[in-house]
Amino acid sequence: MARKPAPVQVAWLAYPGTTGLSAIDYRLTDPFLDPPGTTDQDYTEESAWLEETFWCYDPLTDQPSVGELPARAAGHVTFGCLNNFCKVQPPALKLWGQVLRQVQGSRLLLLAPPGGHRAAIIEQLAVAADRVEFVEFQSRPLYLQTYRRIDLGLDTLPYNGHTTTLDALWMGVPVISRVGKTIVGRAGWSQLYNLGLGELAAWSDEDFVRIAVEWANDLDRLAELRGNLRRRMEGSPLMDAPRFARHVEAAYRRMWERWCATDSPAL
Repeated sequence: MARKPAPVQVAWLAYPGTTGLSAIDYRLTDPFLDPPGTTDQDYTEESAWLEETFWCYDPLTDQPSVGELPARAAGHVTFGCLNNFCKVQPPALKLWGQVLRQVQGSRLLLLAPPGGHRAAIIEQLAVAADRVEFVEFQSRPLYLQTYRRIDLGLDTLPYNGHTTTLDALWMGVPVISRVGKTIVGRAGWSQLYNLGLGELAAWSDEDFVRIAVEWANDLDRLAELRGNLRRRMEGSPLMDAPRFARHVEAAYRRMWERWCATDSPAL
């Protein structure tokens, strides 16, 4: 890419930050990940805003089904986070622990490989060990099946879940997300807003705990959202591929027209 094989080069997906390459002209983003005028200094590229969302999600399967709210049968609320374990940091554990202590009898289901760090997680959560369950990395079918055991997702911070949050939402599991200061901490806000669920995005630590506790204590509302969340996903900009393609094409056209007007060599 540094050799500039194309006159206009654009970064998207894979890594949401900057490439650091002056040869990359633009990076695709959206108004929630990068509110215009607030993060320009973070990138060597120029931000190119898609109208609605940075993501176009395909679950690659219609199975498993969402299933009923697990709390109804279990008799307790199960929070969960199946994000990559490297995103599970002390700031998140501190907030999760507060949530668990305020929701009586609640449990936490967490993806983490075996090792001594599991005991360290429980210690940082400051809850009884029998309230925390760990699962290992699984095949995609089994991984999606695990969401049928989770009532409410708790997002990681300062680096949110990205595709993993979309998986949770598609499986009917709403996710409480803490909005961060940089692009990696604004994924939840972007995704939730595009679902019309901006109220699940917290702008402070206190709000994160409050929102999680309020939803956990209202099983009727939680069950209703679980029942329609997949349809909501399918009808949203997050899963409308033709609509997303039109927005990307429009961004490419603007870039090309700008290059033709200012940078193209005389013919």
